[in-house]
Amino acid sequence: MGTCSSSVRKTRKKLATLRDIFKGNQTLLIVLQNSPDPDSIASAMALRKLANSLADIQCSLVYGGRIGRAENRALIHYLSVNLREASEIDFHGYDLIAMVDTQPWAGNNCLPAEMEPDIVIDHHKCRRSTRQCRFTDIRSRYGATVTILYEYLQAAGIEIDSMLATAILYAIRSDTQDFGRDTTQADLDAVMAVYPLANKRILGQIQRGRVERNYFQTLSDGLRNARVCGPAIVTGLGKVENPDMIGEMADLLLRDEATDWAVCYGFFEGQLLISIRTSAEPPRADKVIRHMIGRKGSGGGHPSYAGGQIPLESDEPRQIRRLERRVLKRFLESVGAAGAKEEKLIQS
Repeated sequence: MGTCSSSVRKTRKKLATLRDIFKGNQTLLIVLQNSPDPDSIASAMALRKLANSLADIQCSLVYGGRIGRAENRALIHYLSVNLREASEIDFHGYDLIAMVDTQPWAGNNCLPAEMEPDIVIDHHKCRRSTRQCRFTDIRSRYGATVTILYEYLQAAGIEIDSMLATAILYAIRSDTQDFGRDTTQADLDAVMAVYPLANKRILGQIQRGRVERNYFQTLSDGLRNARVCGPAIVTGLGKVENPDMIGEMADLLLRDEATDWAVCYGFFEGQLLISIRTSAEPPRADKVIRHMIGRKGSGGGHPSYAGGQIPLESDEPRQIRRLERRVLKRFLESVGAAGAKEEKLIQS
């Protein structure tokens, strides 16, 4: 069973609109989410390929934060992806601005608050502010944003080279955890199509990305700090140099056989960053993160995984502890674990 005809029609219609937007423009800035993951990186690569092929537009790829996860660094290295840091970019110097795998004013990207992008392509829930943008394609059921871009390339008849195929394959597998969460037929169709084109040797090198030595210290800290609260495990990493470790730790803790929910948080560049993972929705992880954050910050995600950030109003330790307690209290209330007995995950 292939991608449904309604999706194909939608993609062709959107592609025609995108062609019109490209006309007469020479430069495009593609904004990725902060600390971009494989889906964000592959989506940017795919949109660049589309813009280059359809309108000979020159593209720059920009991100904020830090790329810390070993697999993500390996993907960028082995596929020779030219990403630029936000500090290097004049955001006003481009004819068009696009966002992939993120949305304007979501709090997880480097687009200046006063700017509105021309193009937004994403698989997270559509934000109210996104609807006012010139071109949007938001498909929240899809397991990966790059699946949407793959369909654009197919509709345009653009050949996918080995490096891009490798990025697409790894991105979809990564974002769906090898099709174990939030996967659609469209994601499976894309994987089946690009698999023969992908470089399997490079794919293996990406999956075995080498880690910095402080990775093990952070991992140890997260496990020592972990607390079991009924069906949930929560842990804090304190101040982190690698924000990707927060999501990676949440992924690891959810593997506990007696756990339905995992939360990890840490502090990076003046923000409290939070990652949630679950194998037992409802409630949905994206709704839980929004309840945890309230009006203090921003967050979103999918039914089984989500993330958010809250700007710190003060670096005073007492204020930070108060924020931690409030956020974790809201989490435990949301998942029915309020008042549950707390114990260490590792007893020794």
